[in-house]
Amino acid sequence: MSQLLGIIQRLMQLRDQEPSGNEAPQRNFEVNGEKKCSVTYLAKNDTFMLEVYEKGKKPNTYQFDNIDMIAIEIFELLDEKK
Repeated sequence: MSQLLGIIQRLMQLRDQEPSGNEAPQRNFEVNGEKKCSVTYLAKNDTFMLEVYEKGKKPNTYQFDNIDMIAIEIFELLDEKK
């Protein structure tokens, strides 16, 4: 549960961060040094864009307007037991 809380806190920090120039705030999530996904907060739409990485494949992109739903998705992506 603490990992899920940590993810939510990082997403809230991302949302509260001021954009630098024309670039939206972005955060990467990794497991053992391997990037699993990145999240970009789009303040204009108040949405999070999740980009999921798989070896040898083109990244998949999803949009979320609910911080809890994207946090659960990231939690599942980072779960090493899969």
